[in-house]
Amino acid sequence: MGTGVPASEQTSCAKGDPQVYCPDNAGGTEAGQVTDCDSPEDNRPLSEPGCSNPQDCGQLMASYEGKAKGYQVPPFGWRICLAHEFAEKRKPFNANNISLSNLIKHLGMGLRYLQWWYRKTQVEKKTPFIDLINCVPLRQIYGCPLGGIGGGTITRGWRGQFCRWQLNPGMYQHQTVIADQFTVCLRREGTTVYQQVLSVERPSVLRSWNWGLCGYFAFYHALYPRAWTVYQLPGQNVTLTCRQITPILPHDYQDSSLPVGVFVWDVENEGDEALDVSIMFSMRNGLGGGDDAPGGLWNEPFYLERDGETVQGLLLHHPTLPNPYTMAVAARLTADTTVTHITAFDPDSTGQQVWQDLLQDGQLDSPAGRSTPSQKGVGIAGAVCVTGKLPPRGQCRLEFSLAWDMPRIMFGAKGQVYYRRYTRFFGRDGNAAPTLSHYALCRYTDWEEKISAWQSPVLDDRSLPAWYKSALFNELYFLADGGTVWLEVPEDSLPEELVGSMCQLRPILQEYGRFGYLEGQEYRMYNTYDVHFYASFALVMLWPKLELSLQYDMALATLREDLTRRQYLMSGVMAPVKRRNVIPHDIGDPDDEPWLRVNAYVVHDTADWKDLNLKFVLQVYRDYYLTGDQGFLRDMWPVCLAVMESEMKFDKDQDGLIENGGYADQTYDGWVTTGPSAYCGGLWLAAVAVMVQMAVLCGAQDVQDKFSSILRRGQEAYERLLWNGRYYNYDCSPPPQSCSIMSDQCAGQWFLRASGLGEGDTEVFPTPHVVCALQTIFEFNVRAFAGGAMGAVNGMQPHGVPDRSSVQSDEVWVGVVYGLAATMIQEGLTWEGFQTAEGCYRTVWERLGLAFQTPEAYCQQRVFRSLAYMRPLSIWAMQLALQQQQHKKASRPIAEQGTGLSTGPKLGPKEAMANPK
Repeated sequence: MGTGVPASEQTSCAKGDPQVYCPDNAGGTEAGQVTDCDSPEDNRPLSEPGCSNPQDCGQLMASYEGKAKGYQVPPFGWRICLAHEFAEKRKPFNANNISLSNLIKHLGMGLRYLQWWYRKTQVEKKTPFIDLINCVPLRQIYGCPLGGIGGGTITRGWRGQFCRWQLNPGMYQHQTVIADQFTVCLRREGTTVYQQVLSVERPSVLRSWNWGLCGYFAFYHALYPRAWTVYQLPGQNVTLTCRQITPILPHDYQDSSLPVGVFVWDVENEGDEALDVSIMFSMRNGLGGGDDAPGGLWNEPFYLERDGETVQGLLLHHPTLPNPYTMAVAARLTADTTVTHITAFDPDSTGQQVWQDLLQDGQLDSPAGRSTPSQKGVGIAGAVCVTGKLPPRGQCRLEFSLAWDMPRIMFGAKGQVYYRRYTRFFGRDGNAAPTLSHYALCRYTDWEEKISAWQSPVLDDRSLPAWYKSALFNELYFLADGGTVWLEVPEDSLPEELVGSMCQLRPILQEYGRFGYLEGQEYRMYNTYDVHFYASFALVMLWPKLELSLQYDMALATLREDLTRRQYLMSGVMAPVKRRNVIPHDIGDPDDEPWLRVNAYVVHDTADWKDLNLKFVLQVYRDYYLTGDQGFLRDMWPVCLAVMESEMKFDKDQDGLIENGGYADQTYDGWVTTGPSAYCGGLWLAAVAVMVQMAVLCGAQDVQDKFSSILRRGQEAYERLLWNGRYYNYDCSPPPQSCSIMSDQCAGQWFLRASGLGEGDTEVFPTPHVVCALQTIFEFNVRAFAGGAMGAVNGMQPHGVPDRSSVQSDEVWVGVVYGLAATMIQEGLTWEGFQTAEGCYRTVWERLGLAFQTPEAYCQQRVFRSLAYMRPLSIWAMQLALQQQQHKKASRPIAEQGTGLSTGPKLGPKEAMANPK
């Protein structure tokens, strides 16, 4: 096939050997008996010498043969050569991975699930909220998503493909659209000398295009919300650097909501000849699937001049119901650039016309007027091209944007219309795509300044390891790409009888909107609360008003009930959907009607779960402590009283300590817990301690006395029943299960310390016991598991063998590990904390190829579970722990906006309540 480019300018690309992952400390650590616990020593380095080395890329860059470093690519982030191949190919967890004993235990649940799945998919024609039959397959391709918070997202893979789409709220399409590409054209003295699609793909469509870019001379670098792709064009003395920018801006509640992305191309000429350089951005209207099949899609050019700045491009109108949208592919027109376009071409053809059009003169024909609507079953695409002059030894810049305007949305049940947050600033009429494009191309430099100001204090801290800097920011992808919605709240949608008791509910929801993100892209439930407990640190530190909004929504749902009875899959019992005065598991399924119908989760009746109510109380106080919002605390106080009253019934013997019910009645919903337990018992005591503090702040002496008495009795029972001299037993079931070392046993202490409690006068768990338990976890769950290179396994037997009594006890939960690491940092075990968390990062991002889809769980071998999950956002708890640690040393406010927190009161919470700012 001819490309129209001289053969002398073409470069062959030999395929190298796939790279094999070799962990630094691959030798196993033998575990003997649990040893005595030493006092923490916080004088060890966070990692080995050179821990902040920017070139911390390991095998991911081993295939790179180029010399180009790119234009202003930062030293820290996740970097990978486009030719890299991940050697390890894991599979999603399924029934084949369950041991025979666990399979027998869950046989009834399995049969009930199959019946439920059949009814959901074949009768109701809906997608299950968790589809265990059709798991999302492994695709080791994802990069930084485009799009702000709540307006939909489009993920661009690290090899340049547009490959994961969430335009309809909460619903994902994992599909690479071949026509969505950038193409470069170089011309010398009026002749095209090089024209190449910047993709390593070799597809069966658009075959007239020159595909198969040599990946050995290109690399990708991600530091969310920005990413850089560097292409060294072989034989051309030209380097392209594409910088991708999304407006994810902490403490910003306007631009952070915009459904836009910007691509800035910096082109460097290292040769002695002048060049004309063109970049063409082609985009299909739609994804080429069922939504496009009826036809009626059409494109049209647009031109917008405002405030001395001109943007022009194409509008791709996609009127398919129920959520029509318009996509805008646009470019900035400057005195030094020319912008041209082709309105429509067939993305399933050979693409000969488009390719020759660009090849002829480095520009496109730019026909006027709109295209004819597409016919049924026929695709339509368009392209925008920017051309600039590239002087010898010089540089030029070409700027594109991608925006999409889907202002009005309906969820799967199609029962209620919502408007997205960005419509507050850009209108609801569905004609905002040109304005969004103009705004993005004119404002992206301001966004970058804000992003740099936010990230620099972390990136410039030489004491922090390079992997942590990458993990901290790149894991934030999920706040936008977690099926996230950010919606306007109509005034008439808030029930008067509930609003009256919470003074700030209406102002918060109407000023900052309604926020929802999925438990995971495969676990499709909004604001799953037992998991948000871990992830919430990112939200409260970076967008605290969204955290408060979510809490008000949760409080509203708590006070409501839905007595419709349904069968729960694990037990087979019939019970109501939602009982009053208990925290819901989730706020609903985007394929149904979230907020209106809560608790999409049908595995357990979570009204009897032991952790949800406690996690609400703990988060309320933590949020108050970090925001200083006294009105919020007063509004939440009656709800906290109500849910704690509901929780009291789980203390069967009135010893001040709740008991688990002999089934998996908490966030570990496949790990049975019986009687008093380290996890739920610890959360209970922490919540009781927090109730004492809130009672003081709210002037409720009788409540203070009540919970102080419960706390004293509960502390005694907890230590007597669970402390074994080295760690807290998993629960009070017969051995060996009760002896399991649970990595998450200190979760209550974690939240206390994050809230300024848990030591000195407010100590709940004896500090020597906490430190000893953490050291035991580090020795067994971390170092004795997979050579210490994969994080902390959930459960470990004291003789050094992972606990395989359940389907979850031998998993590593990434978000739990980050929370564990934060707890270690809080207790002075900083080195251990970073060692623990590093194993997860290296496993997910460097070994398994799961970048920008961090799973809930993985096992030591073979499998992962639930890709792109909420819980790993808990890495921001590590950042909070570090800031609090610095505050103690320097005696200054812990909260500084530059590192993710708004400045809080210097007084403690009690004094702050008495002396409002």
